[in-house]
Amino acid sequence: MTRPTSSAPSQRMLRVGEQVRAAITQVLQRGEVRDDVIEATVISISEVRMSPDLKIATAYVTPLGVSDHSIVIEALNRHAKFIRGRLGPQLRQMKYMPEVRFRDDTSFDNYKKIDELLRSPEVSRDLDGDDDEQ
Repeated sequence: MTRPTSSAPSQRMLRVGEQVRAAITQVLQRGEVRDDVIEATVISISEVRMSPDLKIATAYVTPLGVSDHSIVIEALNRHAKFIRGRLGPQLRQMKYMPEVRFRDDTSFDNYKKIDELLRSPEVSRDLDGDDDEQ
């Protein structure tokens, strides 16, 4: 019997991703990572996506107040093994401790572009024209 393949994450992947997100957040809030770039930056973790086998966790982060996000992402990836080791107490129920990868979260930029498009004069004119017809 074959399993149906789907690109949507399973409930288990979502639940574990949220647990990993909370654990990484705690490690960063406690200041356990000794790096000048990470210590000087407020980091928001918006989402953690788990691989289907739960062995890889991809954390999408947004460094706040920093113009060049790549510096912070590189610093987090340099310390990924240390952070993985610090996740143990919060994730002790897991069979395997996931490998953690950090990526820049660009979803806020995408939302901003969509908002700007919706507020553009051309779109506003089209939307206002629909109200007149009704």
